[in-house]
Amino acid sequence: MKVYNWGIIGLGFIAAKFAEGLSCLPNAKLFAVASRNKKKAENFAARYHVPHAYGSYKEIVENKQIDIIYIATPHTLHCENTLMCLENKIPVLCEKPFAINLTEVKKMVTKAGEMKTLLMEAMWTAYLPSVKRIKETIASGIIGDIELIRADFGFKADKNPEGRLFNPELGGGSLLDVGIYPAYLALEFLGVPDQVKALASFGHTGVDENCAFIFKYPHGQLASLYSSIIAKTSIDAMITGTDGGIYLHSDFFMPARISLIKDGTDTEITPKYKGNGYNYEAEEAMKCLSEGKTESELMKHHKSLQLIETLDRIRKECGIRYPKHDD
Repeated sequence: MKVYNWGIIGLGFIAAKFAEGLSCLPNAKLFAVASRNKKKAENFAARYHVPHAYGSYKEIVENKQIDIIYIATPHTLHCENTLMCLENKIPVLCEKPFAINLTEVKKMVTKAGEMKTLLMEAMWTAYLPSVKRIKETIASGIIGDIELIRADFGFKADKNPEGRLFNPELGGGSLLDVGIYPAYLALEFLGVPDQVKALASFGHTGVDENCAFIFKYPHGQLASLYSSIIAKTSIDAMITGTDGGIYLHSDFFMPARISLIKDGTDTEITPKYKGNGYNYEAEEAMKCLSEGKTESELMKHHKSLQLIETLDRIRKECGIRYPKHDD
């Protein structure tokens, strides 16, 4: 069994969750980590027993023993960091959102094609057994044709104006951080909408603190979606068909329970999970590497392009802008 050496760029909260996910995979080894703060890298490395800790992102890509890098930096750095890895022919699993806008994602996908190197968006929900189970249930015809999707993701964050969530220079706001999950769910099960209507409320730092958006589809289907970083919401979702529905209990992006609602009855259809969920995207990346693929069938490049293009449409409707990226 080949053991893949992983690197991580950016060592915040999500990087720690990913490191925990890797630990349950026998064919994965966290081999190197990088931060712009050497001490932070050393502390992270000590915590997770990582052999190599670097105080710059450039240093980690020079380590020829690394098989793949997970990028967990702020949104505004995703494109730059990904291109640096791809130019060194290092496969990339990049945290969502793939980048700030469609232009940046196109650059990343183009570079991956040129270098014939694996590039995946770490939209972790896409790789979970729950999505597979929902697809199988819908394909069976038991709920009929999908007519409505409702989903939300809101939490109350610490209002630090310099922190990632409230700093527009770092791509802060609710839409790209958590609104992407409801948007992904709608695109995964209804496709790209014909019409997008959206409104946002902005805080004193200029980021969208609340965002609500509606998608309308060619045959009249609707998706009603919203996000927040100043209020805790139910974080659940409902996929409603002509003959029944599928309810994704909180937290819907990795639901603790999934219910099939049919003829007044509630039947549990929840799959079993292993690890903390982040292991599935890592597992899929290593499977793609072993098969010589440059993209995953579960989150193909065209899906990432459709998702970021839809988020761009929402931002245009709301007037959400990011300095140096939308100028």
